[in-house]
Amino acid sequence: MRVSTGFGALQTRWAQAAPAAAIEAWLGSERHQLPLLAPVALGAGVALWFGLPWHDQRVAAAVVAGAAAVAGLALRGLSARLLLWGGVLVLLGLALAEWRSASVAAPVLTDRFTGEIAGVVEETQVTRGGERFRFRLTLDDPALPRHVRISAKGEPVPGVVPGARVTLKAALMPPAGPSVPGGYDFARRAWFSETGATGYPLGPVTVTARAPPPAGLLGWLAATRAAINARLYALVPGAAGAIGAAFVTGEQGPIPVPVAQDMRDAGLAHLLSISGLHIAIVVGGTLWFVRRTLTLSPWIALRWPVKGIAAAVAALAGVAYTLLAGGEVPTVRSCIATLIVLVGIAIGREALTLRMVAAGAFLILCVRPEALLGPSFQLSFAAVTGIVALYQSRFGRWLSDPARSQGWGARLARHLLALVVTGLVAEAMLAATALYHFNRAGLFGVVANLVAIPLTSFVVMPLLLLTLLADAVGVAAPAAWLLGQSLDVLVDVARVVAGWPGAVIRLPMMPDLAYAGIVAGGLWLCIWQGRLRFVGTLPLAAGLVAAVLARPPDLLVSGDGRHAAYLVPDGRLALLRDRAGDYIRDMWGDATAATTADVALADLPGARCSIDACVADLAAEGRRWRLLATISRDRVPRERFAPACAAADIVVSARRLPAWCAPRWLKLDRATLNTTGAVAIWLGSEPEVRTVAARIGDHPWLPVPAPYRARASVAETAPSYGDR
Repeated sequence: MRVSTGFGALQTRWAQAAPAAAIEAWLGSERHQLPLLAPVALGAGVALWFGLPWHDQRVAAAVVAGAAAVAGLALRGLSARLLLWGGVLVLLGLALAEWRSASVAAPVLTDRFTGEIAGVVEETQVTRGGERFRFRLTLDDPALPRHVRISAKGEPVPGVVPGARVTLKAALMPPAGPSVPGGYDFARRAWFSETGATGYPLGPVTVTARAPPPAGLLGWLAATRAAINARLYALVPGAAGAIGAAFVTGEQGPIPVPVAQDMRDAGLAHLLSISGLHIAIVVGGTLWFVRRTLTLSPWIALRWPVKGIAAAVAALAGVAYTLLAGGEVPTVRSCIATLIVLVGIAIGREALTLRMVAAGAFLILCVRPEALLGPSFQLSFAAVTGIVALYQSRFGRWLSDPARSQGWGARLARHLLALVVTGLVAEAMLAATALYHFNRAGLFGVVANLVAIPLTSFVVMPLLLLTLLADAVGVAAPAAWLLGQSLDVLVDVARVVAGWPGAVIRLPMMPDLAYAGIVAGGLWLCIWQGRLRFVGTLPLAAGLVAAVLARPPDLLVSGDGRHAAYLVPDGRLALLRDRAGDYIRDMWGDATAATTADVALADLPGARCSIDACVADLAAEGRRWRLLATISRDRVPRERFAPACAAADIVVSARRLPAWCAPRWLKLDRATLNTTGAVAIWLGSEPEVRTVAARIGDHPWLPVPAPYRARASVAETAPSYGDR
């Protein structure tokens, strides 16, 4: 009798196991869906690289992925191949993220700099509804970072356009990290855009050399975008013109902040980001026009490949529109998907499938793995994946099957039902991502989109094209008036829907594991076709419950110690300093889902504040905590300050405090915050502290702490902490 040993014995035992046979049978029935797991595995590797803060953890993840791949080699069947390729793709995702991070490494400013700088303008941007003007510079000084971003209040500076050479006196700082652990990380974004410093002008910006004529394709595209924006702003004034420009070039900065917020709350923000809808309108309109035009001639219709010619022209139109819009992630994804669809049309194959979506995601992750973390990537792929999965399901095929319609009434009812169901699926897919990144999501987006999508598709976009063509020959006024009226209707729809009671749901910071569960469950439901797909409802439901039950932090402290905020039990956010900036108010208000961020800590009952410091008693889960926070940078005599420190549970200060300041639990002074960054604290019976530094770990974009500079002046007589 011959006995199997080694890998052969392992393979035999695995193949004979009942669970293995069941898994193989299930995978066999879902064989055609297995390629969809490729971008999932690649994305998992990328997510692990960014999500695991420490190098040793990332190495351990790579070891586990490699072990999975080796195990796949040792086994047989579809499950073995799935394990093999899954491990390989996770490893590839880890490697791509590591490579991309190293390839964009550039010098970063390590200390605040104030002085004259000179350089060439790379790009410009208008933000916050036209209130701020930003421009990116390539500096001449080799002692400073190569690329910096300058932000100035007010309208764009004349002559400051891409290619111009400028000089100015500016204050530069290292890129700032998140204002709350897990919040928006500008330092990471700056790292991957090779921006080494940010700052603001301390005087006028002087143009020393005007921008040369646009050179090359990129220069011509930038100039064309600027010219189109300027013409639309002039032809259609106000918010309508700003939205019209966003539809053509993707420039959203000039849109007034209240209008942009209404669009988001009404579920219409996707219209402002050039993505699937806009590409579909341009490509579909071009395809229809070219095909109809060619078929006007029977001779051409019978002898030329009209379908292929129309698809090729439509593809060129889609690529041109993508380049004109600046090539952002959702636009590129939509363009790739549309090109695949056009290839399918040209060869007579169905192309609007999940494989098309997976191919687009895989290509983007291979080139720009950091895109995975951005809301743009997640929102666009979530919506498209959900809609395509819907129409590949039995119910979706019933919705889209014209044979089931009986007469115009039934056909109209089917189209309306399909539109509503599509909107519901899209909103459901987008809601979790919106809550994770922005802590808010609109609930009535389906209603708003029932009006906005047909309006945009059949009125706004054609009028935009007509206005631009008419402007070229100097007769744009009638078309521009109609365009403005249609865009005003769109703005009104957003304002009305966003103003409905309960139109917006807000949640505090969503735990990463909760979001991961929602994403995993959603992908499981979309990828598989059989009954086991409904297993995905378990992690989805668990993630939703964890997100809803997540408790916001009770106390937030900025990375420099200047700002602190306490979440009052009634939902208000009490700030240490009345003059906290809008950015801090917005970020902290969203992170805690506070009802308002306009309350002063000094106004809370029992708070005792002077010009130097505040003492406040904070309540959480039936326990009271005493907070001592300094305000001024003047030194307070030890005989006053030491007892206050000893009586406090938590001390927060923008200064470096002496060792004799010893609170009962936590001391967050400048020395500590230089190593932790911003801090979020959950008080109660089991207090918890989370820091930005622990979240980022040893990733290279960890913000550089600003060096401490003590003030020379000393307050000989400081008011007592009981003075108001």
